[in-house]
Amino acid sequence: EVQLVESVGGSVQSGGSLRLSCVGSDISFGEYGVGWFRQAPGKAREGIAYITSDGNPFYEDSGNGRFTISSYRANSTVFLLMTNLKPEDTGTYYCAAVWVESDAEYAEDDKYHYWGQGAQVPVFS
Repeated sequence: EVQLVESVGGSVQSGGSLRLSCVGSDISFGEYGVGWFRQAPGKAREGIAYITSDGNPFYEDSGNGRFTISSYRANSTVFLLMTNLKPEDTGTYYCAAVWVESDAEYAEDDKYHYWGQGAQVPVFS
């Protein structure tokens, strides 16, 4: 059974950094791309960053410049390094895995086959 498990190293104050991890079991990130999504309190889920099965990263505007996605495919792990965090970055962060034919499909969350349970990220001002 495919599982994705997110973890985060605690909470942080505004301006700080955190690294999220997404570990997959029974899945190869050499075959599936991975996306990080965020759902802030009271808001819709939004895409943040994506990494293709070939290891190519790309970002939505919300994640560009401050967030870095990377993968360690040998261990089926994808990371999201978040820097210069702001209170508005608070939310639940999800990783998800997808098999797509074009990069444009990464932003379509209904295309994703597998989702993690989410990790809470509070950013204090």
